[in-house]
Amino acid sequence: MLEAQKARLSLYWRVFATGLSFTVFGAGGLVLGALVFPLLNLVVRQPQRRVAAVRGLIHRAFRIYVGLMRALGVLRYEIRGLDKLKRGGLLILANHPTLIDTVFLMAFVKNADCIVKGALWHNPFTRGPLRAAGYISNEGGPALVQDCIASLRRGNNLIVFPEGTRTPGDGVISMKRGAANIAVRGDRNMTPVLIRCEPPTLGKGEKWWRVPSRRVLIRIDVQDDLAIEAFTGGGASEVMAARRLTEFLQDYFTGKCQSHA
Repeated sequence: MLEAQKARLSLYWRVFATGLSFTVFGAGGLVLGALVFPLLNLVVRQPQRRVAAVRGLIHRAFRIYVGLMRALGVLRYEIRGLDKLKRGGLLILANHPTLIDTVFLMAFVKNADCIVKGALWHNPFTRGPLRAAGYISNEGGPALVQDCIASLRRGNNLIVFPEGTRTPGDGVISMKRGAANIAVRGDRNMTPVLIRCEPPTLGKGEKWWRVPSRRVLIRIDVQDDLAIEAFTGGGASEVMAARRLTEFLQDYFTGKCQSHA
């Protein structure tokens, strides 16, 4: 009986702590967008320096936020291969099991750029930081791939989720061709990141208050680079190379390729 009461209290606390975490996230976005970044616009006049300063602030804020979630008992996390992300101009490809994958990656990747959904671009809680940081909107249409390639050439670390959205509740991963097009047309090697959430939570369509029966563990494994030449060699066209790479990534992130096991 005592163990059951402890488990119930733990669950109630984690529901409260999760709600508090999201409240802090929203409030932080409003404060940064309404106060901090406008002030930064006045102090730092050069656009590129200003964007770099904004991204540095977001990087540190997300690092603090991840620490807050751990301190509140919402989750634990383990990261392997972090040194591989301490380079510049990386094309980082990751699977997308939870709502907070982007937060984790940007908390541990300096000078990070990313592709942002249009809904977040217009959300009052997130639009201020996103626009101030100069992230890439997915509403860019045909220019989206070129915007991503240009970001990489400027030395940014570009985070891309090849699925385009969070993994569905059934766990079936389906890759879009956008990430492959960036790699092929930009002639870029890729740095894969495998993210696991145990037990699953904050997946696509899940309500935030439906927390698991035990504290979540986020595992992030940074893999060795994938060489783009393996897909573009032999005179393959860009279209064929992108198709070949997309099929490979489908197998890679679903565990069918044994090279990363």
